[in-house]
Amino acid sequence: MTAPSLGQTGAVSATTWVPLAGAAHRIAVEVLLHGPLSRAELARRVDLSAGSLTRLTKPLVDHGLLVATEVAPTGSRLGRPSQPLDVVAAAHHFVGVKLTGDHAHGVLATLRAEVVATAGRPLTDHAPDAVADVVAEVVAELVGTGGRPVTAVGVSLGGDVARATDVVRAPFLHWHDAPVPLGGLVHERTGLPVVVANDVTALTASTHWFGEGRGAPTFALVTVGAGVGFGLVAHDRLVAGDGTGTGRIGHHPLSATGPVCDRGHRGCATSLLTIGSLTAQVSVAHRREVSYDEVLDLAQAGDPAAHRVVDDAGVGLGRLVTAAAGFTSAPLVVLGGEGVRLAEVARDAVARGMAVDRDPAAVPPRLALQSPSFTQWARGAAVIAIRTFVLGA
Repeated sequence: MTAPSLGQTGAVSATTWVPLAGAAHRIAVEVLLHGPLSRAELARRVDLSAGSLTRLTKPLVDHGLLVATEVAPTGSRLGRPSQPLDVVAAAHHFVGVKLTGDHAHGVLATLRAEVVATAGRPLTDHAPDAVADVVAEVVAELVGTGGRPVTAVGVSLGGDVARATDVVRAPFLHWHDAPVPLGGLVHERTGLPVVVANDVTALTASTHWFGEGRGAPTFALVTVGAGVGFGLVAHDRLVAGDGTGTGRIGHHPLSATGPVCDRGHRGCATSLLTIGSLTAQVSVAHRREVSYDEVLDLAQAGDPAAHRVVDDAGVGLGRLVTAAAGFTSAPLVVLGGEGVRLAEVARDAVARGMAVDRDPAAVPPRLALQSPSFTQWARGAAVIAIRTFVLGA
């Protein structure tokens, strides 16, 4: 799928989704991420002459993607005021929808991924048409927010995605047997361009451009929640495999004495770190159902069973962080997902786990924590649409 072209009014046609190419898209990205930028600074960043920059930026300005902003002279400076280039972030809005097994979480975001509205619907039926209906309802509510026109829609979910539109596998939705053309189904209902992506890939993209990884040429993202995910940016490029996220690390071994996952793996990332595993272990110990937040609260209060489970998980998370940094040479590891509070509650255990396998000569990676809100995931879905709009496929 390619990015939508702009008409003179900034409107987008769902049938003309044409990517910016070469230097033009480098210019757009630099201004989007770092603007406003003077023309001289922009020319330096993209290694272009002043004449080439003027030629390439004119259609971007004419089409409303870039705007020249007035800056008044300061001090004794004489002559014509400079006109740095910036994007009009509010000129384009994108809907992002993150699908879980039981809910559709949606956001409306600007071109710079600023969330201006949220919406959500329960998912009670996993049939593809029913899921597409729910996504379309979320999109319709967000499109109606303040009458803002929407440029495109991004949808993310845990699973494998082909061609940015077909879901090949989605365990939480029980889609296994045949590809589901989710992008086409949502487009039929909304009339908008639609991009579908793996949720960890989408969150990594959002972290890279607008989040904790902004300005970091290389970083790894580890997510904990219903599952365990891994994303990677290397040399300022999103490393996206075949639509499944960067790597499958859910069964990476972390403890020889840990619990057993549903695949029979003892002490793997899934058995140690997922919300379902932690709540199940503590629920058995307390002989009642215990929620994830209660598990962490009990651990903080010194409850023996919860403390043991959370401490073991913290050590395992630390070992996973060290592995992620070691194999990728990432100086920064971002921890995210709806279960990320684990890293705060088990901070000391995470530090111990990071030290277990680290080479004595290695510098420990810097850690950054994201918000556990599902709004963060939905924003990632919106960013996939933004990136497609700016970069193309």
